[in-house]
Amino acid sequence: MPRYRLDVEYDGTGYAGWQRQDEHPSIQQAIETAILGFCGETVSIRGAGRTDAGVHALGQVAHVDLEKTWPDDTVRDAINAHLQMARERVAIIAARQVDKEFDARFSALKRHYVYRIICRRAPLVIEKNRAMWSVKPLDIAAMHDAAQALVGRHDFTTFRSVQCQANSPVRSLDRLDVMAGAQDGLIEIHASARSFLHNQIRSFAGTLRLVGEGKWTTADVEAALGARSRKACGPVAAPEGLYFRAVDYPDPSD
Repeated sequence: MPRYRLDVEYDGTGYAGWQRQDEHPSIQQAIETAILGFCGETVSIRGAGRTDAGVHALGQVAHVDLEKTWPDDTVRDAINAHLQMARERVAIIAARQVDKEFDARFSALKRHYVYRIICRRAPLVIEKNRAMWSVKPLDIAAMHDAAQALVGRHDFTTFRSVQCQANSPVRSLDRLDVMAGAQDGLIEIHASARSFLHNQIRSFAGTLRLVGEGKWTTADVEAALGARSRKACGPVAAPEGLYFRAVDYPDPSD
């Protein structure tokens, strides 16, 4: 059975998240239904990350095994045609046949996310459900400095959901940068690591917002990390500001 890698983009608004659920629409279900319409096969796809309800993706990656070999462009275009007919807010950016050893989840070397905050007095209209809204301006430099206290290998119990199913709260965070975005008032928080805990980035974003508002300092963030207690975390940021940006994999030519 040939295996295909699918690079996926989606607007997570109105979906229950990536993972298939019995009673609520999901990204996984939308793609699997489109594949059924395309080639008549009932499949189960695996994604690189299980995004929560309302979270978006610019570069989610999944893999699927099909019974027949199809041209890469046919797989992409046919799945997209069925997604469009169903009015799903999901698109396959690219599809290509890969070795059977490729696994969208377990072959991943690093995952990249970005959290977007827009600071302005007026409510968001075009960007509604696509960014966190802050009425007050935030101190980007202070947020970035505080974020560096979280980079490295730590016990991130404070910054993970109580429903997190990971066996250990210890993770290595490679990057957590806070910077101005391309548009006025836009702040982007870029996070990179091999893997993340449930709600980890949203917990970072909510905590760093307190720093940006002048309510917390870098020392407060360090103390929260060291407390290893969910009660020490700042408010968890809303899901609509979070985007699964990209995934790194080994170079197949190596």
